[in-house]
Amino acid sequence: MTVNDDPKYQAGNPSTAEEHLSDDVIISPDTQRDNRIPAGQSRTRKWPVLHYGTVPTINHDLWRLQIGGLVERPLKLTLDEFRALPHVKVYSDFHCVTKWSRLGNVWGGVSVQEIMQRVGVKAEAKFVIAEGFDSGWTTNIPIEDFNVSDALLVETHDGEPLDADHGGPVRLVVPQLYAWKSAKWLRKLTFVAEDSPGYWEQLGYHMHGDPWVINEMNPDGERFRDDPDWKGPRPPESY
Repeated sequence: MTVNDDPKYQAGNPSTAEEHLSDDVIISPDTQRDNRIPAGQSRTRKWPVLHYGTVPTINHDLWRLQIGGLVERPLKLTLDEFRALPHVKVYSDFHCVTKWSRLGNVWGGVSVQEIMQRVGVKAEAKFVIAEGFDSGWTTNIPIEDFNVSDALLVETHDGEPLDADHGGPVRLVVPQLYAWKSAKWLRKLTFVAEDSPGYWEQLGYHMHGDPWVINEMNPDGERFRDDPDWKGPRPPESY
């Protein structure tokens, strides 16, 4: 596909938060920074496709989303039931740990806070484990980064259904963390008391993953494990 044929290619400057101010659009705070590109990142005009394995084949009629763990009311949703929940839009940027940023995305889906309210998350829950349909792939997210207004369970991107390459029918999007925390092909959310590294975290990516943190251990964001006891390898710069 050439650039001219790519419907996701951004030919001009990215849109701004001011262009999307509306009662039905949540504005991610990172889009209101003077410089929207974190250290070490560069802007892409495309929407790259990256994943560690193969794209799973998901029968939409059999798709189920489970929400459990430390909750009062566990849920198991069909795709029709998920689509019947209140939906919102979020305007946000998207930062990949492989050093590209796609600015000015409009996501549509169900707010994480809507899901948390429905299941009744218990006070002792401090982390969320997100699991995908791709061979049980997981990632870990602190509850304070998950329980934010701009995090959502996504099924549309820029007004179009989310395609399989980018995590459809439903993926998680947590815009203020690196994109690997935004699990594709979402199948399960489990609220837990103790942190537990997911797939990429076990291979050396950061347990938190904030692209804006700059310090001696993280010169270009929280990309790699810096916990004192970590003795494992670094993951690839790209995949």
